Amino acid sequence: MWPLYAAGFTTAFGAHGIAANLGGLSPDAVTSVMVLGGLLALYDGAEVLLKPLLGTLADRIGARPVLLGGLAAFAAASALYVLADSPGWLWAARLGQGAAASAFSPSAAALVARLNPAARHGRAFGSYGFYKSIGYTLGPLLGGVLMWVGGLRLLFAVLAVFGAAVALWCALAVPHVRPLPRARQTVVDVARRLAEPAFWRPTAALAGASAALSVGVGFLPVSGRAAGLGTVATGAAVSVLAACAAIVQPRAGRALDAGLLTAPAGISVGLLTTAAGVACAVLPGLTGVLLAAVLIGIGTGLITPLGFAALAASTPQARLGQTMGAAELGRELGDAGGPLLVAGAATLTTLAHGYAVLAVLLATGPVIALTTHRRPRGSHTGE
Repeated sequence: MWPLYAAGFTTAFGAHGIAANLGGLSPDAVTSVMVLGGLLALYDGAEVLLKPLLGTLADRIGARPVLLGGLAAFAAASALYVLADSPGWLWAARLGQGAAASAFSPSAAALVARLNPAARHGRAFGSYGFYKSIGYTLGPLLGGVLMWVGGLRLLFAVLAVFGAAVALWCALAVPHVRPLPRARQTVVDVARRLAEPAFWRPTAALAGASAALSVGVGFLPVSGRAAGLGTVATGAAVSVLAACAAIVQPRAGRALDAGLLTAPAGISVGLLTTAAGVACAVLPGLTGVLLAAVLIGIGTGLITPLGFAALAASTPQARLGQTMGAAELGRELGDAGGPLLVAGAATLTTLAHGYAVLAVLLATGPVIALTTHRRPRGSHTGE
């Protein structure tokens, strides 16, 4: 499992390590805010388009070859900018990294499910999520240090070496898992399966968690600065958010495996906790920022391993790659949609109203499920 955890760390570190430091480039590489936004969107855009397709390919030819090919392509794309070192090739390298991550990220998640019995899925996905969270946490910090020491070329060089090393580790340690025989399916069959509650409910929860994480990372520093807090305090709050998510995920997975927690109940608690955290962001000063960071981290830490374990439990093993790719697509849409929703509401009113809109949206699903579950059986007949 360790090389798969390393693959999860690689995609998270590669995404945030560069994204957090692109704004510090010289004017010849990032000439405007629009250019910066395009470079940031390029990585995620490639993932949105390719993850479902490459997840399906993993089911067809096996997850291990797609994993190894994706890691090798990630190393090659990173090395491309090291060798070329020009603004034009930066776009190509970033696009290549995103396309490569689209291959090895869902493949790694599918292998986590295939290489562990169902009774250990919670723990396995909890540990996998923990190391991805560590990548998200350390990416901006280590990326900033590498940028300070040797510029963007050094950061890309480290990613190239790291990607190649993880690819070699996976080639040596990850066993070959044969693709399982699959019945033929049409586009209608795929749509029908992805429309089932067993798929879209965990996926919607994962998208909500990603939306809250993106909003927390992007907007809590804004709230902190508005309250007079310095960059150290706001940066520490974001680190607290990521640390809470990393700490909770393995514990949530172990609780699921031990029968102390069910996936639907844990996901509902996670969504309500996340909603409460987003709502706390409207409180003034350091108290609101810290409460928001802690609760968002705890809530998303609950949702992530339980959501993926629920998807693995409800999916035929021969379709795990396709399911994980589609679920990752949902996460990417939440990752982009959350900040857009809050920003749009804040533009029309205030940032506090933006937080409130997202909090209500996150809490709606669990509240509806709770009220439906508690409604008396005969209430619709007037009894």
